[in-house]
Amino acid sequence: MGEKREYRMEELAKKAGITVRTLRFYRERGLIQPPRREGRIAWYDDTHLARLRTISALLERGHTLSGIAELAEAFDHGRDVRDLLGLTAPTEETPVRLTPEALADVFGDQATPENLAAALELGYLGTDGGEIVHVSRRLLDVSATLVREGIPLADVLRAARHVREHADALAGLFTDLVPHHADEQSLPRLRPLARSVVEAELSLALDRRMRREQ
Repeated sequence: MGEKREYRMEELAKKAGITVRTLRFYRERGLIQPPRREGRIAWYDDTHLARLRTISALLERGHTLSGIAELAEAFDHGRDVRDLLGLTAPTEETPVRLTPEALADVFGDQATPENLAAALELGYLGTDGGEIVHVSRRLLDVSATLVREGIPLADVLRAARHVREHADALAGLFTDLVPHHADEQSLPRLRPLARSVVEAELSLALDRRMRREQ
């Protein structure tokens, strides 16, 4: 890992493309975390720089400072991505690291502070220092495609909550089979079978729904 960079106020403001006065204003509003103090000197790091770039990206897309302040609070209280993924738990999903600007560009004007805060609460997004991490490339791609199809991101996230509830129930159903009919080593082998069953049943359910609506 690279060495942690620290900046004095003037250097941080220059790298973020803002004035020192603006930086002070953001700090007073609680939009960024307090700096590390060393006597009379305040030291900022890349976490502060990433937050400032997030603020600039959202302001350029027409968001208000009050909405951004709510998002900043959500990020400050959001879960570390390691807590979301688990430090040792196996996963078939590929996490995606995004700059704040890239995340805003993926969803365009749907990347509102409210939607990003909802994604944090849902567990789609996590934080890793100054970086934003989406827990699944597949879910990110599907969400972005649905938004491009004209479905509001807020509706996508609401649907995701229901999908999460049903997915947790299905996972419990399949894992409950293991203690009764197999040893614990069978669980990894059960995973692709469980996924195939869910995909087939969902496909059939969609067929039934489309026939009813014809």
